[in-house]
Amino acid sequence: MAVGEARGTLQDRPAEFTERDYTARMARAARDALDAGLAGLLLTTGPELVRLCGHRPRAATGRLTLLVITPEAEPRLLVPATERAAAEASPGAGAVRITDWRDGQNPYSAATGLLRPSGHYGVCEMTWALHLEGLREALPLAGYRPLAAVLPLLRAVKDDHEVARMSAAGAAADAAYAEILSARFAGRRETDVAAELTRRLRAHGLSQVDVAVVGSGPNGADPRHTAADRVIQPGDMVVLGLGGLKDDYGSDTTRTVHVGEPTAEERRVHDVVHAAHRAALAAVRPGVPCQDVDRAARTVIEEAGYGPYRVPCTGHGIGISTDEPPYLTEAEPHPLLPGMCLAVEPALRLPGRFGARLEDTLTCTETGARPLNRASHELAVVA
Repeated sequence: MAVGEARGTLQDRPAEFTERDYTARMARAARDALDAGLAGLLLTTGPELVRLCGHRPRAATGRLTLLVITPEAEPRLLVPATERAAAEASPGAGAVRITDWRDGQNPYSAATGLLRPSGHYGVCEMTWALHLEGLREALPLAGYRPLAAVLPLLRAVKDDHEVARMSAAGAAADAAYAEILSARFAGRRETDVAAELTRRLRAHGLSQVDVAVVGSGPNGADPRHTAADRVIQPGDMVVLGLGGLKDDYGSDTTRTVHVGEPTAEERRVHDVVHAAHRAALAAVRPGVPCQDVDRAARTVIEEAGYGPYRVPCTGHGIGISTDEPPYLTEAEPHPLLPGMCLAVEPALRLPGRFGARLEDTLTCTETGARPLNRASHELAVVA
């Protein structure tokens, strides 16, 4: 099948989320709000709204759509009257009470009946300033805090259906990686290989490609590098990053390949990263602080003598975006919970020379880490 040709059949599509899924997610969000001392949560248009209640508004406009989740009442969804039919047809419609506001009506006045006049609410970061100011004017005694500050882990725990979608995204990245190994690297620009990676990821069903990294030779040692006009040379280590969203859920995968046979040093560096990756995965289980996963990888790297070349973050959360809390760093004490999904990515970077990184997406289960992608971790040799 040619690169770029659509793949998959109706049978390959994931099962639709059900009303029960949305009810459980919003109930959990309400409990989290209560635990954080909030009167509730306010979600406007964006991926979090879709995840929690299933309503997918038309392209973002200045017209207020507002999901209100509070501990003491059923979730309520306020929409423009012109979008009420779409909201009522959404898969989570039975889990919310839908009301609307009409043209000529002040939507923020309509929202006041859904909120406590002096309550403090967590607000989605994607809320337009226009909407936040309208709410402040309508309810001047209420308080509003960004969710990133008060509930950074609101979407960290995924249900089984979400994990299934992430597993499908991981399989798509695995397939694209397997295909790119047969491509020629030497003599091509990084940007050309990155464009091919993007085409292959889309061919396997990714609707949004967030990561198509090609870092050859010294560029592989730059943590901010994506792809450049550098021509890949025989003898280069090449860091390949593949990631994005499939059916609204993400995968983030990295592998390191070598153009021709690697040197003993290059194999040694890759082996250390591989050992650090195994140690990090072995540390993942419920109740373990995020920082302990980072420490497990760091210990392997430091004992091998490569401490100064370590990247000081072993990974991050992943879900409806390819990079979200929690972060696997020394500064993050939050314990892992069953259903958390992570991208674990230890790396070594030798400035001016080369880098090596391995990254897998996984979910934390009651018994430990379950990988959501399966591509080989070996240092592949490419042409």
